[in-house]
Amino acid sequence: MPASVKSSPLGLTVLALLHYRPLHPYGIQRLLRQWGKEQVVNVGQRAGLYRTIERLETGGLIAVRQTERDQQYPERTVYEVTEEGRAATREWLEQMLAAPRAEFPAFPAALSNMLLLTPDEAAPILERRAAQLHARRADLERQSAEAATGLPRITLIENEYLIAVLDAEERWLQGVIGDLRDGSLTWSPEMLAAFQDAAESGAAAT
Repeated sequence: MPASVKSSPLGLTVLALLHYRPLHPYGIQRLLRQWGKEQVVNVGQRAGLYRTIERLETGGLIAVRQTERDQQYPERTVYEVTEEGRAATREWLEQMLAAPRAEFPAFPAALSNMLLLTPDEAAPILERRAAQLHARRADLERQSAEAATGLPRITLIENEYLIAVLDAEERWLQGVIGDLRDGSLTWSPEMLAAFQDAAESGAAAT
């Protein structure tokens, strides 16, 4: 496997889809949405998918199988996974399953700077997030409930994980909101300034 090909969630998913059958980019995009993969990979921008396909082809993980010509559609390039691509898929899958990756999502970064708000300002903002989390969890639960009877659990395992994560975050968030509302979690510029002064004094003394 070429060392220049860096793993990514979208790259892994494209390779996985091509394990089933050769596909053109539109077919890949359609399956990503039909199979609910937009819940776990960023497929909002078509350009991102095309860049990923180009990167996989340049790295030798996929190859052009044929070019389709149809009067109803523009010329379409059909891709298939290579043997190097199959090996990379297995390697990436094992790495992503086994090793937590250092990721930097927006919400923890925002939490670390929430002290720029007052507690009274922060509470309703977090309540808006909690409502959106609840709605998203309900939507995933509906999708799981509507899945075909007898569908193997493994086909919806990512939904199961996302529901558990959303449920945990929502419960944690409700606790924080409750603490903000009852005053047990509070801060002020004066409180923070006093803490900073004490920390600086302690550092100077040592």
